[in-house]
Amino acid sequence: MAASAPLRLLSPSRLSSSPRPPQDPSPRPVPPLHAWLSRRRQHRTVRCASSLPPPSLDLPLLPFQPAEVLIPSESKTLHLYEARYIALLEEALHKRKNSFVHFVLDPVVDSSTKASFAVRYGCLVQIESVQKLEIGALISIRGVCRVNISNLLDMEPYFRGTVSPMIDEPHEGIGLRTRMSKLRESMCNLHSLQMKLKVPEDEPLQTNIRASLLWSEKEKYEEYNESFIPDFPERLSFAAYQTVSGMSGAELLTLQKYKIQAMESTDTFERLNSGIEYVEHNIGMIAARLAIQNI
Repeated sequence: MAASAPLRLLSPSRLSSSPRPPQDPSPRPVPPLHAWLSRRRQHRTVRCASSLPPPSLDLPLLPFQPAEVLIPSESKTLHLYEARYIALLEEALHKRKNSFVHFVLDPVVDSSTKASFAVRYGCLVQIESVQKLEIGALISIRGVCRVNISNLLDMEPYFRGTVSPMIDEPHEGIGLRTRMSKLRESMCNLHSLQMKLKVPEDEPLQTNIRASLLWSEKEKYEEYNESFIPDFPERLSFAAYQTVSGMSGAELLTLQKYKIQAMESTDTFERLNSGIEYVEHNIGMIAARLAIQNI
């Protein structure tokens, strides 16, 4: 079974080639520390007092190959064209508040003659736009929250399962706020540098880092149970791991490794530090390209 056989991921060059308006990359103040700390404490108190089981949702599940991990804050464009996946799209749009789960179906090698797969890196996604085509539909999705797929309910005509949120362990302290500010500043600097790059006409300028940053700073996510929405520090920590213009195959592989580490970690502070490291590396890479461009 090929995990991504039913769909085709389009490259940026196949999407809109219209110019993007310039955006102000200047840093904005990070929301007050006490605001999200208070929200987290209140949420934990309610959960402990009521002794309720973890919240869960029954959602359609869309499988991908191991090289196609999606993280919260990341966007992706898909071309769905098989009848079963058009049916999945219809359920997501009309019954599941524009949501489904993106996950990796990873082949497991063992002594058995039967093929087996491991379900990994589940990510609840929001459908941001749908364009109907002569064959199928072109959809834009964005990752919202990591999820655990606890129960597989259906396999035909498409996967459907029960999922629960996977949220970082609480982390408090002034050091966290400092790292958040540093990461946001670095991301804005990276975006500013990218806007100066000259790229081929058939390769639109990448602004994923800016879009993911703006998504992480949203204050309301009315479509979901609050339990499925990570706190601002966690959302910001994921936003760092985005593609930039002109990445090579080796650089995309490095990004994939960072994304997997980010999905497996439950430590926001650790992910923030790793994000700063990754963004600063990309700043150096873009700065070198700009220097060559200006010769």
